[in-house]
Amino acid sequence: MSEHRVQVSWERGGIDFGFETYPRNHEWTFEGGVRVPASSAPAFHGDPKRVDPEAGLVAALSSCHMLTFLAIASRKRMVVDSYADEAVGWLEKNEDGKLAVTRVVLRPAVVFAGAQPSAEALADLHERAHRECFIANSVRTQVEIEAR
Repeated sequence: MSEHRVQVSWERGGIDFGFETYPRNHEWTFEGGVRVPASSAPAFHGDPKRVDPEAGLVAALSSCHMLTFLAIASRKRMVVDSYADEAVGWLEKNEDGKLAVTRVVLRPAVVFAGAQPSAEALADLHERAHRECFIANSVRTQVEIEAR
C-alpha cells in the first residue's frame, strides 16, 4: 500500500572505537527532509539530548494511536479539540530473556467540543483505535490504554 523510507547515518569522526567510547550519536532523515538527532539511550552510553530508538518506538505507538483515534472520531462526526498523551514504555527482558520494549502504556487525555462521550463510549473509541493502529499491529509489545 505504501512505502516509508528513512535514512540513518552515523560516523565515527576519528573517535576511538572501543565499546565504552565509540559515539552513539547519529541522525534519522525522513522523506521530505526532516532530520532527527538520535543516539542510544543514556543507559547505553547515549546522549540524553537526542531521541533514542526505544523512545522513538513509544512515540510512534502514541502518535499512531492518536491519529487513528482522530480519524475514527472524525468519521463519527465527533469533534476533538485537543489530545495529549503521556506515554511510557519499558525496556526489560522478554520471555526469551532478551531486552525488548515489552510494554507501552498510553495515557491519552482527550477534550471534545461539546459533550464529552461516556466513559464506555470513550473506551470503545480507544479500543477501536488500538485495533486499527498500523504500528500497534506491527509490534509484539503489549500496549495498554489508560484514558485520562
